[in-house]
Amino acid sequence: MYHGPCKINELGHLEIGGCDAVELAKEFGTPLYVMDEECIRENCRLYKENLNSLYKNSDVIYAGKAFLTVEMCKLIEEEGLSLDVVSGGELYMALQAGFPAKRIYFHGNNKSYDELEMAVRHGVGHIIVDNFYELELLRDITSKLSGRKVKILLRLTPGIEAHTHDYIKTGQIDSKFGFGLENGHAFMAIENALSIKNVKLMGFHCHIGSQIFEKEPFREAADIMVHFAKMVEEKYGFKTQEIDFGGGFGVRYTEEDKPLEVRDYLETLVESVIESCEKYNLSAPKILIEPGRAIVGEAGVTLYTIGAIKNIPGIRKYVSVDGGMSDNIRPALYNAKYSAAIANKAKWPAEETVSIAGKCCESGDMLIWDIDLPKIAPGDILAVFTTGAYHYSMASNYNMLPRPAVIFVRNKTARLVVRRQTYEDLLSYDISLPSAAKAFSASV
Repeated sequence: MYHGPCKINELGHLEIGGCDAVELAKEFGTPLYVMDEECIRENCRLYKENLNSLYKNSDVIYAGKAFLTVEMCKLIEEEGLSLDVVSGGELYMALQAGFPAKRIYFHGNNKSYDELEMAVRHGVGHIIVDNFYELELLRDITSKLSGRKVKILLRLTPGIEAHTHDYIKTGQIDSKFGFGLENGHAFMAIENALSIKNVKLMGFHCHIGSQIFEKEPFREAADIMVHFAKMVEEKYGFKTQEIDFGGGFGVRYTEEDKPLEVRDYLETLVESVIESCEKYNLSAPKILIEPGRAIVGEAGVTLYTIGAIKNIPGIRKYVSVDGGMSDNIRPALYNAKYSAAIANKAKWPAEETVSIAGKCCESGDMLIWDIDLPKIAPGDILAVFTTGAYHYSMASNYNMLPRPAVIFVRNKTARLVVRRQTYEDLLSYDISLPSAAKAFSASV
């Protein structure tokens, strides 16, 4: 099964964005993150055009945590999307890439004083406030930076249990994120926000979870958020201008995954907002959504080189690759499932069941358990599909492994977007480098 942008070329090799995956591995080395640029752009347009056709007063905000580089910031700007950042580092990258500050939404459950001050100084469009501490920080910052005003959304926990992994549920009351509706914290936050002179409350935000394959959680979120907006209007006279429903739109990792069509997700959300506004007699607010994984997930393929093979007769055959949990932590973290193919044997029939092991010194460093693949030999190129989201962004240097390079492919052309880390890079932050180490590095 070949996901997203992948095809088989005349050589029987896997092809991504018109580029032979085997040749990409030769040119750029492995492990290698391959991102199909056209696929990303098509997904941007799919969300933007569909949402705009259903509801004019709307905006699509790309969730940068899924995958963010300078080049990605430029792509998102070109496609007319706004950008969600969750740290000073992501904000800095966006600004350095020239992304318009007014189209940046700043998230996070523990923003520091310095991060918030940076956002206010640069004129970030919206800050999504997660807690009372942030409100007090903004009160202080905006009072000191005279003339600087900031728009905010208050993040709420609507009490919705989305059917997904516990670690990516975010809408339930027992969450580190947001102000609770059930405990009255949301009303307290509104009163606080309205009292800050240079802070303009625009509305509310929620995010119920990730990798959601059902319509009902979005329908329920719409009704709860609109109803709350009506209660706020009656209690404080505040008219909600914007409601941000977050992301969570599911993508396909394996044949077992059955995500809805983009239009289905959006129609459900928009229709529910309109119906709820009519039911509660509320003026229709601007609708915001935050797809991240849905934009880049299926656009990404990671290439590995097969190394050691260990066969335990009657038990399991382990096939090791030159990466693992250092470039894809999701199987270890979420028990995430993936599909894969042998890029240089893409036409070959499956002959054996193997398990794909990473090279990190952890028994849990397993990328895929029990997958049917062609007969495998050392030197083969393994392609793991749907690795565009939360792979590069969650990569680490565990076991002092250099982070892989990132390339964009489009129209049979590959270009380097992020270079591969070197051993020198791994030591670049050490204050004291012994002369012996310097001599060794010079010899390799």
